[in-house]
Amino acid sequence: MNNQATLQADARVSSRHARRIRTWGSWAGLILLIAGAVIMLFPLLILVLNAFKTTADYNATGPLSVPAHFSMDGIISFWNKSNFPLKLGNSLLISLVVAVVGVLLSVLNSFALGIGRVKGNTVILLFIMLANMVPQEALLYPLYVMFKWMGFYNSQWSIIIIFTIIQSAYGTYLLSSVYGTFPQAILEAATVDGASRWQILRKIVLPVSWSTISVLFVFFFIWTWNEYMIPMAFLMSEKTQTIPLALATMQGQHTMAATDLASASLLSIIPTIIFFIFFQRKLSQGIVAGAVK
Repeated sequence: MNNQATLQADARVSSRHARRIRTWGSWAGLILLIAGAVIMLFPLLILVLNAFKTTADYNATGPLSVPAHFSMDGIISFWNKSNFPLKLGNSLLISLVVAVVGVLLSVLNSFALGIGRVKGNTVILLFIMLANMVPQEALLYPLYVMFKWMGFYNSQWSIIIIFTIIQSAYGTYLLSSVYGTFPQAILEAATVDGASRWQILRKIVLPVSWSTISVLFVFFFIWTWNEYMIPMAFLMSEKTQTIPLALATMQGQHTMAATDLASASLLSIIPTIIFFIFFQRKLSQGIVAGAVK
């Protein structure tokens, strides 16, 4: 009986010791994560501080001080001069259409190549990978000639078509490797039960890979939103331009103070921050699911 009590006491001591070790390790990890977050968010904090300063405050105290006088003059000025609502609508239209259609094409292509076992799928994926490695600068002239001939130059549709193809090529390459490892026993069982290809995709493959698809959707939206070079070459009219082009145009047409530039930059990234926060849970689930797989 005494031996049993001794063993239980030792077990409790060991358990408390183990919990203490895990607790200290958790605190250390949390401190490192907070430090990393502060470092990554520091440029955004400086941007916010300077966006609400007056030019006099900036000249007197520099970029690292807290605003002495809260001002939204820079934001209001950029909003009015750039016709921000129109540019916001253009960016949202282009980014959402590219994200939705790009994800849809990625899923269909990957299902055919990774699960459908299309003949020559390895060669096709190799060509897709090589296409992803081609720099965008090399695509400008042939794309310019093609869309001029099609009548889509200076139209949002030219940007939508270009980036839908670019993003879906990347998504196809990524999802094909995921679908290629899908358990064949499950697919064969569904086929034996009479499920069609469409039913297998809709009821088996999509629910399992939904987190990964959500990550692709978020990335496609943000990547397309931030694109500058190709939209700059294809969107000449102010009615078709996106927010990054509006910011660059304002810098070229006007001499902007540092506070005005910070205000314009903050206003241009707020929609992507809201979009990221809205889909943050799906993004985290997708990354964790990919790590577990």
